[in-house]
Amino acid sequence: MLLKDIRDYQILFLGLFLVVGIGTRDWTLRPELIGVAIATSLATQWILSLVTGKEQMTNLRSALITSLGLSLLLRADHWTTMAIAAAIAIASKFIFQVGDKHFFNPANFGIISALILTPDAWVSPGQWGEEWWYGLLFTGTGGMILQRVGRWDTTAAFLGSYSLLEAIRNLWLGWTWDVYWHRLMSGSLLLFALFMITDPRSIPNSRIGRVVWAVCIAGLTFILRNYFFVSTAVFWALFALAPLTILLDVLWVAPRFAWQEGDEGAGGRTSYSPLLYRRD
Repeated sequence: MLLKDIRDYQILFLGLFLVVGIGTRDWTLRPELIGVAIATSLATQWILSLVTGKEQMTNLRSALITSLGLSLLLRADHWTTMAIAAAIAIASKFIFQVGDKHFFNPANFGIISALILTPDAWVSPGQWGEEWWYGLLFTGTGGMILQRVGRWDTTAAFLGSYSLLEAIRNLWLGWTWDVYWHRLMSGSLLLFALFMITDPRSIPNSRIGRVVWAVCIAGLTFILRNYFFVSTAVFWALFALAPLTILLDVLWVAPRFAWQEGDEGAGGRTSYSPLLYRRD
């Protein structure tokens, strides 16, 4: 049933962000590319689940979430580029697995793959500007998702450590605090911290593992952004450190996150139980 699964809310919110972005930010986003991303993601998920026999992955919610994430963040001149990004994003879940757990965030993997493999893909980190109400929108909707999933620790560790590093640099250089807030008040940074780095199926299982992992990503983001001047530093940092999840899961063993039985099997039926998640 619709909206009985928290992933339905993710789909609703990401779709809302697309509408808000197109309506208020004058994005040059072509509707046909959104359609290509959605169609390719759903088709790839369905085909690979049949080929590999992984019935637990036949649920198409995650593929739709990935396609909406790509539509929000990735820009391309040709539909083939979006199709490549979407297909690779979904395929990464089936290919890069350890113990039936994929460790790359699918949307992030698709974005980086498109940037590397195609000549016309790009990401615009500043597309949301710095208006305060975007921050409230993202924090409110993202907070609802994280409260249900139980992954606030990851967002807090990432934003807290990254903010601290930027504050130290700001003091060291003697800049005004206006510069500091300018670097932090980014809608794209909040979207990343609330909706991408917190993907419960690909991040470390244990709480301490997630905190260590998020701090490492914040540190690498800080280095790439301030010393190598990479505007898309957060996406490259997540991509580079995604395999670290494997080591952290070995060092700190904890139950793997899973949708409650009945959410992904039996034709995609959703449990009506109010407890939708198993938490560690």
